Amino acid sequence: MRLLPVLCALLLLMLQGVTGLSPGRASAQDCERRGGFCSHRSCPPGIGRVGLCSEQEFCCRMRWYP
Repeated sequence: MRLLPVLCALLLLMLQGVTGLSPGRASAQDCERRGGFCSHRSCPPGIGRVGLCSEQEFCCRMRWYP
């Protein structure tokens, strides 16, 4: 029975380090790493949204059609 609390603690530590479990706020650096740029309110015509930079800015990137 003493093993159960240790296993629970280990499980919580493992889940704490997993990225993607809670929605995080993106940043301008993340957008640039994805090949995009931040645009206020909307993306220019012909350019698609690929994420968020902040609450009022979208991460935009050129659409590539093969």
